[in-house]
Amino acid sequence: MSERVTTPAAADPDSIEVAAGFEHENLEGWIPELASDSEIVAALDKAFDYRGDITITGKDGTKFDGYIFDRRPGKSLSESFVRLFPVNSNEKLSISYADIARLEFGKDRAAGKHWEHWVAQYQQKKAAGEKNIGLQPEALD
Repeated sequence: MSERVTTPAAADPDSIEVAAGFEHENLEGWIPELASDSEIVAALDKAFDYRGDITITGKDGTKFDGYIFDRRPGKSLSESFVRLFPVNSNEKLSISYADIARLEFGKDRAAGKHWEHWVAQYQQKKAAGEKNIGLQPEALD
């Protein structure tokens, strides 16, 4: 005798709950105060999650513009590092938290670029009778 296996309702893709999207904090243009170790760590945590470029100014005055793609927390600021793809280089930089004097949050590259916006643009073009249209990403500037 063979047993019949039934799939629970939760496995049905049409009945699976979809979680709401993550609301991004508007950090564009923000220059956080970095007076304490905890403020430096909190600001770099936000910089890591940020969808745009960051300008890091070192304590020696050197500026680095780029996208933070990794962070390596340690036991102290001098043992913690943030990794950055510079805007004008293919080199990956590693900068100690202890060497950072200032952070500046640049343009949020993903702000306003939602699927719904793209679909609305497509529908407007289609309604206007345009041909050979597709859903193309917006320029990053």
